[in-house]
Amino acid sequence: MKKLGLAICGSFCTFDELLPQVRRLRQTYEIIPILSETAYATDTRFGLAAAFVRELRSLCGREPILTIEEAEALGPRTPLDILAVAPCTGNTLAKLAAGIADGPVTFACKAHLRNQKPVVVAVSTNDGLAAAAQNIGVLLNRKHYYFVPFGQDDPAAKPMSLKADLALLGDAVAAALEGRQLQPVLLG
Repeated sequence: MKKLGLAICGSFCTFDELLPQVRRLRQTYEIIPILSETAYATDTRFGLAAAFVRELRSLCGREPILTIEEAEALGPRTPLDILAVAPCTGNTLAKLAAGIADGPVTFACKAHLRNQKPVVVAVSTNDGLAAAAQNIGVLLNRKHYYFVPFGQDDPAAKPMSLKADLALLGDAVAAALEGRQLQPVLLG
């Protein structure tokens, strides 16, 4: 069974959409959860952090990676076959585009990329058509990065916001393992 690292950032509004995909993915992959500090520790109007972590731990059958030290092992000692950053916030997009590895998610990406393996990005950011657009462009052109198809999630109320269709996460992961980008990247 292939190892899928699932790096989760703090786009809390997507967590309810993500968990059913984790259930689906675990049929095909051994899932290693990796959580940003924000995803791990922040209670929001969308739910309590501890409840989300508890459900994720139960689904994956293991403790999540929560530190840079734990994430570093994903390169040399415990390599993954593929890593998905889902959801990937605008903050994380910027860090990945700039090569910044200052937390468990970004460091997991750095450690994983040293093995020249695919990273799948599931964008979820309110500034996707504003400040984050340049970072999406950088990663679309960078080797080993693949995207879950995405589009505007609410053009009327949030005209700059982009969100990946998490129902396509499994297909995007499978395509990336074959070295191809799932098409179309932009959803209407």
